[in-house]
Amino acid sequence: MAREQLSSASYDWNAFPDRPALAAALAGRVAERLTKAIAERGTALLAVSGGTTPAKFFAALSALPIAWNKVIVTLVDERFVPASSPRSNAGLVAANLLQNAAKAARFVPLYHETAGGIEDAATSDDAALRSLPWPLDVVVLGMGPDGHTASFFPDADDLPRLLDPASDRIILPVHAASAGEPRLTLSLARIIHAGFIALHIEGEDKRTAFDGAVAPGPQKPIRAVLDAAPRAVEVFWAP
Repeated sequence: MAREQLSSASYDWNAFPDRPALAAALAGRVAERLTKAIAERGTALLAVSGGTTPAKFFAALSALPIAWNKVIVTLVDERFVPASSPRSNAGLVAANLLQNAAKAARFVPLYHETAGGIEDAATSDDAALRSLPWPLDVVVLGMGPDGHTASFFPDADDLPRLLDPASDRIILPVHAASAGEPRLTLSLARIIHAGFIALHIEGEDKRTAFDGAVAPGPQKPIRAVLDAAPRAVEVFWAP
């Protein structure tokens, strides 16, 4: 099956015959961008997403010969749970990405135990992450069947604040019934100014959800990213 490529003004669609082929291709593209950033400014800043989808991609990327000691890895979003929780994105990254050559990367988590809860954690993270070398060189997003990406859930409290492309916030707290736990997320403003934005989705249900999100009608959160990004988002999909 040949690789399928489609494009629009807001995205490029890259389809692959299977998930290992997608993982290898996405890892290669990310490695190219990180290597370019290191050559140009001496460091690279990468933000990745959690869930079950990126495990193969993480494993492929972890083995590539990048100057990992010059790469900073952080998260697009995080559930407000410790790294020991099976629902922790930090735990997923530690087990699948920060392995092999990528053990040399610096990881900046979002979850820190705090007596003040999610609001204080978001404020603390926002202050701490300002020392990172923004903008992001690469951000790899996922998407849920409801069209959410990062922790921009359609039913989130204060969704317009999360999706404000002019926000000066780096990290924001999220409360949404569909999310389960409270979450921490990068603001849309920080995501859309990444040098390379990838959306990694798999399965026919996600393709259907994406097609619905880009069709005319009520705006889904992923559509807000596509519309606000100054460059085309690279969508990587496999059945």
